Amino acid sequence: MAEPDGRGRGRVSALFAAVGAVRAVYAGMRHKPPGEPALWERRNHSGRTVDLYAGPAVTLGTALAVASAPTLPLRTRGAAVLAVLAAGAGGAYDDMVGRGDRRRGFRAHLTALRDGEITSGSVKLFGIGAAGLAAGALLKEQPVDKLLAGAVIAGSAHLVNLLDVRPGRAAKAVLAAGAPGMLRGGHAGVLAAAPLGAAAAVLADDLAERTMLGDSGAHALGAAAGLAIVAGNGRAGLALHAAAVLAAAAVGDTVGNGAAWRAHPALRAWDALGRRAEPVSVFSRGATPVRPSGAPGR
Repeated sequence: MAEPDGRGRGRVSALFAAVGAVRAVYAGMRHKPPGEPALWERRNHSGRTVDLYAGPAVTLGTALAVASAPTLPLRTRGAAVLAVLAAGAGGAYDDMVGRGDRRRGFRAHLTALRDGEITSGSVKLFGIGAAGLAAGALLKEQPVDKLLAGAVIAGSAHLVNLLDVRPGRAAKAVLAAGAPGMLRGGHAGVLAAAPLGAAAAVLADDLAERTMLGDSGAHALGAAAGLAIVAGNGRAGLALHAAAVLAAAAVGDTVGNGAAWRAHPALRAWDALGRRAEPVSVFSRGATPVRPSGAPGR
């Protein structure tokens, strides 16, 4: 059914605006990275060198897509740009300042804070939390709804970041979660289209282990997905989603990169979907990856 207010076209416009902006920023950073190229390089889980260009690309691409969406009210666009840019900036700060810090999740950074250490991760968590609350205050009227909206936005940002420990895992989750939201239509559909397009724009490079979202891209995509949830739900839906993302984030602290994930057949299949095959030793029952000739050690 056609939408008389043009929001059907708005969703398509936001989707392709995000794809185009992300690809443009990503290509520009690959051609001429800000600062030394080594600053943007990381070793992934398998020891391959990947870049972090996808993070700023999806942050800026998503923000530009929602900022230019004419069917969204100005207040909604402002809230979305604030949340996405703040989440991306907080993640970028942790990517750069917290380089080499292996601690992940609420528990690790809050424990460090309790012991008197202010980590880049704790700065990121509180910054994104504050931005989520500010965005929620712009989107909702009642105090309880503002608080729930902030929890959904910040909790979604944190949850997607916890998934970004294997190639394509976080981007595929955003695509799977965002598609139903985009089909709903309305303002929520337009807001869902932007992170959907941004994730799709870098998915192939992420799966091929050329790039990674990093904290910047994962938090930005998560915050954008949270904004779509907030726009499409009332108080009961917000409470349900807030409880769900916070519970999933708490579980993800221990499950996301552990044996529990790899032991589940469906989750293993999800991780393998679209990924490059890992070379394995014929002498290993545990499918131990064989280091390609000339590859650096872990």
